[in-house]
Order: sequence, then structure tokens, then C-alpha cells
Amino acid sequence: MLVNRDGRVFVAKRGDIPGDHWQMPQGGIDEGETPRQAALRELVEEIGTDKAEIVAESSHWHDYDLPPELDGKAWGGRWRGQTQKWFLMRFLGGDGDIRLDHHHAPEFTEWRWADMPDVPRKIVDFKRLVYEAVVAEFAPLVRRLAA
Repeated sequence: MLVNRDGRVFVAKRGDIPGDHWQMPQGGIDEGETPRQAALRELVEEIGTDKAEIVAESSHWHDYDLPPELDGKAWGGRWRGQTQKWFLMRFLGGDGDIRLDHHHAPEFTEWRWADMPDVPRKIVDFKRLVYEAVVAEFAPLVRRLAA
């Protein structure tokens, strides 16, 4: 979860999911990498910026399963869901430091800063409970960062 100076959350619209679905950056952990290292690497790969610092880590891992219509189809059929460790990151740059075209195959088509309570409502249904839990855990910290 990347937050700006105003306490708003970075969300981006995926290019491979039809509809008005937004999400925060996420990604896998490479062999030999810690979750913290992976989170910072994925931020660069997905939104083209390293202008962030980690300020908190979720208290536990969160997981979700793909819905039956996507099981065996999404991600080349290799996984049926994900287990995720979340990090709260303070954005240290300006909007011009975010580059969705940084990666050779961009995942997102557009981005914006969203009010934290709105974020779970814009996510695909099968990830909503994870987003609600992450927002609930990080909300007090985000309010302090924006104060």
C-alpha cells in the first residue's frame, strides 16, 4: 500500500481484467528474496518508482482463492490463489515519478490516488476481504502519516 503525503492510496486499473477494477501493486517473491525486498522490487517493476520507504508490515499473511471460473485459467493455471504479506509505504516522490510504462509489459492502464475507505470497493470480489483487512490494519498509521 503506497500512500502519498495526503494519506491517499495509490490504485491502478489492470489492463487484463474487464470492467472497472482497481488494485494496489503486488507481486511474487523471487528465490533468495525477502518479502520486503520483493515489495520494493515489485513497486519499481509495476509502477516505475523507487521513491518510497516501508513504514509498516502487516501483522500476518493474507490469502485468497481464485473463483471457480478463473481456477486453472489465470496465471497460466499454475496457482489457485495467493498468500500475501502487505507493506505500508510512504511515497517520497511526485506524481511524475510514477511510470506505468516502465516495465516491458505494463500491468496497468491508468492510476490515481484514492481515499482509503474507497479502495476495497473497487477491487475484484475475490480479493475484497484481503483489501478490507489491510485497510483496517493500516488506516491508523496512514492517518498519522498524513497528519
